[in-house]
Amino acid sequence: MTFDALAALREAGNPVDMLTPQQQDVLSGLTEEEVTVLNSVRERLEAVSDADVEGHSTAIKLA
Repeated sequence: MTFDALAALREAGNPVDMLTPQQQDVLSGLTEEEVTVLNSVRERLEAVSDADVEGHSTAIKLA
């Protein structure tokens, strides 16, 4: 059975269904090791985040 990166990200609580199809396509190509790293980073960020701050809507356009 092949590794399903999107399913693994979903299972870990990542909101992948809120992403565009193009973004989901990129994430679907991640390896199991890459998904593990992303989940680890997310968990670490959540551990130190301020519960009063939900996020910011800032778009950065790279040329």
